[in-house]
Amino acid sequence: MSDGGKLDAYGQAGVNYAAIDPGKLMAQRAAKRTAVTLESRGVQELAESRGESAYVIDLGDRYLATVTEALGTKNLVADEVRALTGRSHYDAIAKDTVATILNDLCTLGGAPLCLTAYWGAGRTDWFEDLERMRDLTEGWASASEEARCAWGGGETQVLVGAIEPTRVVLGGSAVGTIAKDRLLTGSRLQAGDAILIAAASGIHANGLTLARKIAQDLPQGYATKVPGDGRGYGEVLLDATPLYGPLVEALQDGGVDLHYAVHVTGHGWRKLMRAEQALRYVVELLPPSPPIFELLSNAAKIDRVEAYATFNMGAGFAFFVPPHQVELARDAARQIGRELLQIGHVEAGPKEVVLRPLGATLAGDSLQIR
Repeated sequence: MSDGGKLDAYGQAGVNYAAIDPGKLMAQRAAKRTAVTLESRGVQELAESRGESAYVIDLGDRYLATVTEALGTKNLVADEVRALTGRSHYDAIAKDTVATILNDLCTLGGAPLCLTAYWGAGRTDWFEDLERMRDLTEGWASASEEARCAWGGGETQVLVGAIEPTRVVLGGSAVGTIAKDRLLTGSRLQAGDAILIAAASGIHANGLTLARKIAQDLPQGYATKVPGDGRGYGEVLLDATPLYGPLVEALQDGGVDLHYAVHVTGHGWRKLMRAEQALRYVVELLPPSPPIFELLSNAAKIDRVEAYATFNMGAGFAFFVPPHQVELARDAARQIGRELLQIGHVEAGPKEVVLRPLGATLAGDSLQIR
């Protein structure tokens, strides 16, 4: 549900987070009971990591982080656009899937060690398309190399009757290590911290159910030109998600005292208040928004506030740093060819995201993920 109490645009497309989140909270409560089993292994969980983007175990001299994620429905766009471009686009889809996993891992400072893949198809012949399989495997390997992470294997399944015959479900897991002095958790956030944004490349892997629904009503479907971009709607949707882990490492290598990091995914800019603390996140400057979002917002008939509560709107990843280290962080990012934009600050107050340029507030109770 949106802050206004109505079913939001994404919910109308068939994915209602207000219905999904209670089940996730139920699973978290059940999972929490199992933490005691770690004592027999001589280790313990970092309790604060429950509800974060990755789960952390304290090994004594360092932390171990783990995450499991899945792509969603972006590959369905690739399947449709292939007829228009002659390309499978599964190299970009592979990077999207890897980024979905590893961008969650690095929010707690996790440096990836091993990545495993899960590919589940509806029929055996899905894997017989050698061009698509080449793009998928090479894209997966290239993304792993970019992240300095070993691709350790995974699981390939054919689930006749459970998955549509021409479709595939893509996901995977990763394990990473965190040095004791590099752990990022919400408890480190402080009033006064600056909010820095690393740009998004586009829609990434969230909001695709709504984007696919919109394609049905566009004059030329996925071939419709995106105003301000010039490419077809489908091609723009398929821009690959960046890997933000190398940026996290670059900032920490550069001496930046990162306090927290957030991967802006589902729930849009509400994700800025992912930490459990009651703090106000004041946004004074909105980053440039790729043209695709204006088309999406207009087609879905949602206002700008609802758009920021649904899509990333140009913000791929958020960093929270002490105000005196803003320039140090921006310089460290530039060393690897990335830019960071200071958009606001954290202050004492109720848990909410204040979008001052829009004169709007995203209330804390609109993000129920713990």
